[in-house]
Amino acid sequence: MIKLHDLRSNSGSRRSAKRVGRGIGGKGGKTAGRGTKGQRARSKVPVGFEGGQMPLVQRVPKWRGFTNPFRVEYQAVNLDTIDASGLDEISPEILHARGLVSKGALVKVLGRGRIGRAVEVRAHAVSAAAAEAIAEAGGSVEIVAKPWGDRRPAHGSYNQHTNR
Repeated sequence: MIKLHDLRSNSGSRRSAKRVGRGIGGKGGKTAGRGTKGQRARSKVPVGFEGGQMPLVQRVPKWRGFTNPFRVEYQAVNLDTIDASGLDEISPEILHARGLVSKGALVKVLGRGRIGRAVEVRAHAVSAAAAEAIAEAGGSVEIVAKPWGDRRPAHGSYNQHTNR
């Protein structure tokens, strides 16, 4: 069994840092690649410092990660919520009218809780557990087509958490 203290990097995968400023012989001695005089020849100038100008890392926020423009967000509705609503027919429009989901939201039915009666469910997505529970109660499940069809959604649509 491999233990944590037995782990080693592959040989040659890590190079030791170049030690500069050790005498006047060779390329890395004396001024040690800093040139002569000036602010950058001294110590205590931070890496990425641009003389007071806003550094590149701070001016270009898009380099800080990635936001998937095609992300699709569903609003979850659980079986216990459907059971408590007392409705025999569930659809995104009916749920919106009852204030359970936002206008134009994509609805996904999830399997938390139980359902004790036959319910006709129309939603954009249904979890396997929820579909099984609805079928056992004598209900039916119909998947509603998404607004953009069978392709991927338009750039930035149906993502409610973007800063656009």
